[in-house]
Amino acid sequence: RMRFVAAAILASAVLAFAAPPAQAADDTPVGLWFTIDDNSGKVRSQVRIYEQDGALFGKIEKIIIPGKTDRCVLCTDERRDQLALGLVIMRRMKKAPDTPNQWAGGDILDPEKGAVYSSRLTLAEDGQSLQVRGFIGISLFGRSQHWTRVKP
Repeated sequence: RMRFVAAAILASAVLAFAAPPAQAADDTPVGLWFTIDDNSGKVRSQVRIYEQDGALFGKIEKIIIPGKTDRCVLCTDERRDQLALGLVIMRRMKKAPDTPNQWAGGDILDPEKGAVYSSRLTLAEDGQSLQVRGFIGISLFGRSQHWTRVKP
């Protein structure tokens, strides 16, 4: 009987160490985020980041602090005059191959200015905050916002 108990404990220990680690739920930016206004520091909206065709996209799901307009009147692309609510503001972000917790190569829209910027996302190690950098040309010439994950 002692051999059976010892064998069961040993088997449990081996299985625990041999099993692949569970993937953390917050190891990608996919999910719902509070956007933080970089001037006031207040929560401005909620953006849903989702995966489509191997890339990340983000759309406005909730507006907390309204902007100057409820439509993207200054947009110069196909998003012109679209409602801000439901607007896809982030497109085609791909996982950076050599940098952990980073996505790049896509663009981000500032709906109030109508400007589209190259973008880079950097996810914090705990998966609860996201640095969203928009820039023209090189990352040095741009600005960053820090978004926080909406708790379920």
